[in-house]
Amino acid sequence: MRVQTVKELEELRESLKAAQKYEKEIVVSANATCCILKGSKPVVEAFQSELNKLGFTDKVKLRLSGCLGFCEIEPMVIIKPLGVLYQRVSPQDVPEIIKETVCGEKVIERLLYKDPVTKELAKGMAEIPFYKKQKRLLTERHEWIDPTDIRDYISAGGYTALSKALFYKAPDAIIEDVKKAGLRGRGGAGFPTGRKWEACRNAKSPDGVKYIVCNADEGDPGAFMNRSLLESNPHSVIEGMVIGAYAIGATKGFIYVRAEYPLAVKCCRNALEQAREYGLLGNNILGSGFSFDIEIREGAGAFVCGEETALIASIEGKRGMPRSRPPFPAISGLWGRPTNINNVETWANVPLIINNGADWYSKIGTAGSKGTKTFSLVGKINNTGIIEVPFGITLREIIFDIGGGIPGGKKFKAVQTGGPSGGCLTEKHLDIPVDYESLTAAGSIMGSGGMIVMDETTCMVDVARYFMKFLAEESCGKCVPCREGIDRMLDILTDITEGRGKESDIALLEELGEVIKEGSLCGLGRTAPNPVLSTIRYFRDEYIAHTRDKKCPAGVCKALITFSIDEKKCKSCGKCAKVCPTKAVSGKKKEPYRIDKEKCIKCGLCRDNCKFGAVIVS
Repeated sequence: MRVQTVKELEELRESLKAAQKYEKEIVVSANATCCILKGSKPVVEAFQSELNKLGFTDKVKLRLSGCLGFCEIEPMVIIKPLGVLYQRVSPQDVPEIIKETVCGEKVIERLLYKDPVTKELAKGMAEIPFYKKQKRLLTERHEWIDPTDIRDYISAGGYTALSKALFYKAPDAIIEDVKKAGLRGRGGAGFPTGRKWEACRNAKSPDGVKYIVCNADEGDPGAFMNRSLLESNPHSVIEGMVIGAYAIGATKGFIYVRAEYPLAVKCCRNALEQAREYGLLGNNILGSGFSFDIEIREGAGAFVCGEETALIASIEGKRGMPRSRPPFPAISGLWGRPTNINNVETWANVPLIINNGADWYSKIGTAGSKGTKTFSLVGKINNTGIIEVPFGITLREIIFDIGGGIPGGKKFKAVQTGGPSGGCLTEKHLDIPVDYESLTAAGSIMGSGGMIVMDETTCMVDVARYFMKFLAEESCGKCVPCREGIDRMLDILTDITEGRGKESDIALLEELGEVIKEGSLCGLGRTAPNPVLSTIRYFRDEYIAHTRDKKCPAGVCKALITFSIDEKKCKSCGKCAKVCPTKAVSGKKKEPYRIDKEKCIKCGLCRDNCKFGAVIVS
């Protein structure tokens, strides 16, 4: 079905709304990677089977949404219009849900979310602490949209912003709106989006051709915000890209997404095909005279291709390596033409600004950071998942109110923001506002939005070593400071964690870090030392313990720890001996067990399985 005018689009929207007036609706979070891994498919099949058996398919709508954010409690089911949310639903729960809640409008308490601290039951999403302090602008429509069906997006108001932009706003006026709104790039550096668009619009192309690119090459460990958005609402990104192309004067776009995201790639391909079918992409969009199309390019998973000049080289079929700037891509990018690159989240914000106005958007957030930001909240935290919060919220609110605090009653130690090029922040930073300037001043960065929480059992030296190992493997090797410097820092950190470090190594790491930051060609090298420099800055005592005292305070670095059993606490249950892979643990009934240090490989299984805290790491 091709929609040729704005009037036809509005008529289609109204007809879709009228056709979807079911008595009840069952929303199953099923069409995203996290949902599938948690077992959503059998749940969907059970609902389909039960509804068919009861003859309810005309009365009850079964909608398969994307990710609803709270990955920890997937699969989730929402019953509308009651607003009841059930967590960790299994296929066996389905008949009861239909009988009691869909038909009888009764709540099944055992399937409700229970607050682990207060033990209170939450009936709906608004009552769950995970959602209370969020401001879900990009993600609020996920529960109303099946990402595989463009009709759901149109029915929920999708492509309204596009029609406004094409018929009621000049390209320069759109750019001014984006500038006035204060939208900054969500890919890491936070460069003002409107200024970037303006530079590309004003740039001269030798043949009039300009390009735009969606950077979906999300490579940070523990980060999956962009993947989630592409899997759950790909049309919001496409709509933003079409509006941006119209404002800039581009006729061709690319979505550069890593091949490790097969479901995101599939969702994007399907969404692009449907957008073309409905006349919202391609030639003469909505009869406006403006033509624009988008092509998907899959990356091979090189972290450095998240840098825009390396990404451009990859799209052109070359090895993904950064080049020096200027010229910037806005002047000379893909195949020497002016090119504008923004990430997934940035493009998805554009329809919000056009629909609601720049003034509305600029009132959200802080003076220098407007709007909301999505984060993947992972690590040593009770509530893992994708969150969307207004800029200015504190780390404390994110970690303890939204994230539910640290599991097992352990103590918070640090949070890594900004991915492998970010920094580790401590307890004293919990009350700083989360915005670009504040995080940078504290020694970290916003990055694309990865947030990894660590507890007292985390060794900060080992964390720094882990991230430097990642960056050493991902460096393209083009410039000497990055190629040689990161490898040298990794060697030093490895020596420290394996007991060969010297106290003078700490100052050497700091010196190397500054040289790499100053001399590297691209953003990867310039930010690579951040994990080391921030951990030295805030956890210098751990580096000293490793180098001078030859001890790992967290009990992580195997070369610096020994396992033993406290005779007073040991109950002689024998569980430690049963799980020991090298038979290093031995003992008799009613006598304390012992660990043979010669046989012990320090795997930690004995400690993990001891309920009495008798296994000591020193």
